[in-house]
Amino acid sequence: MKTSMLCSIGNTILVKIFENSPGTIYAKLEYLNPGGSIKDRSALYMLEWAEQQGLLKQGMTVIDASSGNHGISLALIGAIKGYQVTICSMEKHSKEKMDAIKAYGAKVIQFPGTASLEDPNSYHSQAVRLQQETPNSYMPNQYGNPLNATAHYHGIGPEIWKQTDGKITHLIAAAGTGGTVSGAGKYLKEMNPNIKVIGVDAANSFRSTKGNPKPYKLEGIGVDSESKVLDNSVIDEFIEVTDEQGMNMMKTLAHQHGFLVGPSSGAVGYAAYTYASKLKPTDVAVIIFGDSGRSYLSKGFYE
Repeated sequence: MKTSMLCSIGNTILVKIFENSPGTIYAKLEYLNPGGSIKDRSALYMLEWAEQQGLLKQGMTVIDASSGNHGISLALIGAIKGYQVTICSMEKHSKEKMDAIKAYGAKVIQFPGTASLEDPNSYHSQAVRLQQETPNSYMPNQYGNPLNATAHYHGIGPEIWKQTDGKITHLIAAAGTGGTVSGAGKYLKEMNPNIKVIGVDAANSFRSTKGNPKPYKLEGIGVDSESKVLDNSVIDEFIEVTDEQGMNMMKTLAHQHGFLVGPSSGAVGYAAYTYASKLKPTDVAVIIFGDSGRSYLSKGFYE
């Protein structure tokens, strides 16, 4: 019996964390997806929607902007489905992620960092330009495609509800494109409007600084534009996390809890740890660990 690698995307496990918390906290281990991150879900959903609409066909090239994980997912899916893939990224993003994209046979183009995605020199703007100039190509556009959130509304949201037997009271997730926290948050609030949805953002992001962003080292997190994907109506609270706080928690999670996670998950872990004192004994919180720390070993975050 033949089963596609793509069938293994999703249905990741929940694991207890921060046992001393007044309430129960579970981490959902999204780095167990075949491409190593939560982005497998949204990338597959967006590409298969485009196929169904006739926008993406055999022989075409997929082009998009990514800090790495979305690019890895597109490269993986492209290898299976037979698409050429080109990913535009920033020079600050980890070598391991760029190497993984190339290992699947995709192309990577890196650009200097900019203050916002709207900057004409940003890696996102460059991806838009490249797609417009490339015949027979398609751009999923993770930063501007509402289907990014819809994927999680239909995927990780229902999974969490089922895995907690509907007992979840808090969702804590990183906000980058905004897809995860918006899509999963919307589904969970439809099931129980009393569930608190907490977005975790980089302290120096466009949103956190009210439009005056500063450089930051955290990857895979940070609302860096007026996002069409982020649904603020389902988010009850944002917690801003600094580089130092997120990276220190990455070490703590690895050294003391056995979770080797990436920077966005370090930020989520820090947010959950500091928020835990507000939980009641009957509360059940779920946090999202979006990717693995193995993609960042060369950066020395764990030393």
